[in-house]
Amino acid sequence: MHDFLTRLGIEETNSGVFSDRWLEGRGEVVVSYSPADGKAIARVRTADAEEYEQVMQAQLAAFAKWRTVPAPLRGQIVREIGEKLREHKDDLGRLITLEMGKIYQEGLGEVQEVIDIIDYGVGLSRQLYGFTMHSERPGHRMYDQYHPLGVVGVITAFNFPMAVHGWNAIIAAVCGDAVLWKPSLKTPLCAVAIQNLCAPVLEKHGHAGLFGLVMGPDHVIGETMVNDHRIPLISATGSTRMGKIVGAKVAERLGKSILELGGNNAVILTPNADLDMAVPGIVFGAVGTAGQRCTTTRRLIVHESLVDDICRRLVNAYGQVRIGDPLDESTLMGPLIDDDAVSQMMSALESARAAGGEVLCGGERLDRDGFYVTPAVVKADNDFDIVQNETFAPILYVIPYSGDVHEAIAVQNNVPQGLSSAVFTRDLQEAEAFLGHQGSDCGIANVNIGTSGAEIGGAFGGEKETGGGRESGSDSWKAYMRRQTNTINYTSELPLAQGIKFEL
Repeated sequence: MHDFLTRLGIEETNSGVFSDRWLEGRGEVVVSYSPADGKAIARVRTADAEEYEQVMQAQLAAFAKWRTVPAPLRGQIVREIGEKLREHKDDLGRLITLEMGKIYQEGLGEVQEVIDIIDYGVGLSRQLYGFTMHSERPGHRMYDQYHPLGVVGVITAFNFPMAVHGWNAIIAAVCGDAVLWKPSLKTPLCAVAIQNLCAPVLEKHGHAGLFGLVMGPDHVIGETMVNDHRIPLISATGSTRMGKIVGAKVAERLGKSILELGGNNAVILTPNADLDMAVPGIVFGAVGTAGQRCTTTRRLIVHESLVDDICRRLVNAYGQVRIGDPLDESTLMGPLIDDDAVSQMMSALESARAAGGEVLCGGERLDRDGFYVTPAVVKADNDFDIVQNETFAPILYVIPYSGDVHEAIAVQNNVPQGLSSAVFTRDLQEAEAFLGHQGSDCGIANVNIGTSGAEIGGAFGGEKETGGGRESGSDSWKAYMRRQTNTINYTSELPLAQGIKFEL
């Protein structure tokens, strides 16, 4: 066992079930493998149906108590969680890298993202604003206010095994909610480590059951959560296929959902782009996390006058990407998560070739332990079936256009997904067209920066088959609360709205 695993409380076999204490974990045992070498790291025991109910009961009790705590005091408790994470930032970053495979610097960046959202949440705890309105009736005051919602269910994916939980759990906690977490079974140890750090802080303040943890397969735990009417909000991150199932089942019981689903993100390069600035942003967006971000750059829409130059630059840059052990600080790209991910990448490249695409570089599986590939650059058309779908791998499709920026925007928008987008241009009119009402149809639209690397201060999420959800900053907190309109009559009269007369 690595020393940092011991410091994070990770053992050879761990429970993946936490109510107000660690439960036994009577479900199946899952093994966490490192994608860097394919070797087992540790085992985790998952929940059965009875343990799920124990966790839910602890969550309901925790919520009943937590919602009575003034929001600024909730923020102070959340701040203490942030201090714990700061103390263990290096160890947590190494755990992400070992279990998920992203390079060490990205692992540290993910932990910092959780710390940042905690800092944001502390400030938010004093800014859960309602607003007042003028009543049409004399002597009346109207205002809106927000109340805690209840138990929030959070379902996370393997690619950001700590950050996405943080986006949801910290904001929900500040808003007065309890949080029930179902993490990916591909990265269970990251969830165990976070729970090990949060639980003592919450227990010290008398709120041990506030953050619950239930690991288990989708057909046991996932479906139970999604169908549980005691969970008014489900926040789910994953594939579009998964999101359609979750969204429909939650809507059927009139619950609320935040869906963060597939991305098919594009960068537009106009003739006015600064290519020296654009190339590093494109390469990081396409290669970072081995192409396994929902905001990964998957399409590069390039004016025909720039195609030859940009392809030459990209092939040269890809040749300098150092691929290897993600814990080695000189590595720029680690492995894919597992063998299925490698197979899906190879299948996507075959589909691109069959449709008439040209692989300019990369696209091979490396002959070593683990799940390593070389990132690929492919000349393609936007209407290829494989280009219309998201492949969670480092494949960048180069797509030429010949007209003005409006043609490029139309190409960008002509996919089912709508998460992140970017344009590189030094022309103000092109930039404003991209951001305008007839511009990018994505939830995130950037000018002269890439598609990935969102800051926590802005709302994160997308449109169309990306699900429409928003997490993290801006006013995303409102999704974790119930809104109430209040009218107070401070007179001795009882006038009705709209001037209605009703006299007995």
